[in-house]
Amino acid sequence: MTTTHEVLRYTAFSDDPAGGNPAGVVLDAAGLDDAAMLAIAAEVGYSESAFLTAPPQGLGGETGRAFTIRYFSPRAEVPFCGHATVATAVALGERIGTGDLVFATRAGTVPVTVSEEGGTLRATLTTVEPHSEVIADADLTEALAALRWPAADLDPAIPPRIAFAGARHLVLAAATRARLADLAYDFDRLEALMRRLDLTTVQLVWRESERVFHVRDPFPVGGVVEDPATGAAAGAFGAYVRELGLVPEESVLTLHQGEDMGRPGVLTVELRARDGRVRVTGTGARIG
Repeated sequence: MTTTHEVLRYTAFSDDPAGGNPAGVVLDAAGLDDAAMLAIAAEVGYSESAFLTAPPQGLGGETGRAFTIRYFSPRAEVPFCGHATVATAVALGERIGTGDLVFATRAGTVPVTVSEEGGTLRATLTTVEPHSEVIADADLTEALAALRWPAADLDPAIPPRIAFAGARHLVLAAATRARLADLAYDFDRLEALMRRLDLTTVQLVWRESERVFHVRDPFPVGGVVEDPATGAAAGAFGAYVRELGLVPEESVLTLHQGEDMGRPGVLTVELRARDGRVRVTGTGARIG
């Protein structure tokens, strides 16, 4: 497939092109229909690619800094993608400067602020209003069977939940770092469950300390085994641990992801008192 639309490649949640989570970025997707965007995402081959077009009427934001953004995995469109948002914001920051951006997503309006520290651009996105729900026992049993995780390997202090902050993620906490590191799941079985529950990823976590976590995100519904750094899941997870009182209402959490894949990244999750939305921050870098 060929396209006249320039496809950029950026990584998010790392300032090293070999780290973090890579995303395709099309800064001007005008004229591309759904099939064309899906085909580009499949050709790029990353877990997601982002496509920008003109903002909808009345979105707000500074002229030239508001956009409609859509996200496609190699298999399907997803309502929201954190790492592709960060990658796109960094790409825009390099071209139109630091400052505030506004993105209209299928999940809602997502403000993003791009700043520069020591010559490195970083982007902070603010999620839509999050929530969580209990997962049915039968569905939890099926998820553990697909992951090949014994129930005894779960951390009882962090109960399973489905968390949302723009997309739905099943949060499962491992009792040990070794359990988290050993990921060899039944791809088709987990994909079938995730499609039935409308899940974007499964957020697997291990708690290192009060505010430091290690995470992994299987993503079979997107056609990839694992997502290297997942901003949408990070936002959902932050809201979930606050909701359950597992961290202080006002906290800054550090999530390490991608280490087990050889693509280390760092996601910073900020929780503010009396503000239900969650802020997720990461650096970014152009690839190639």
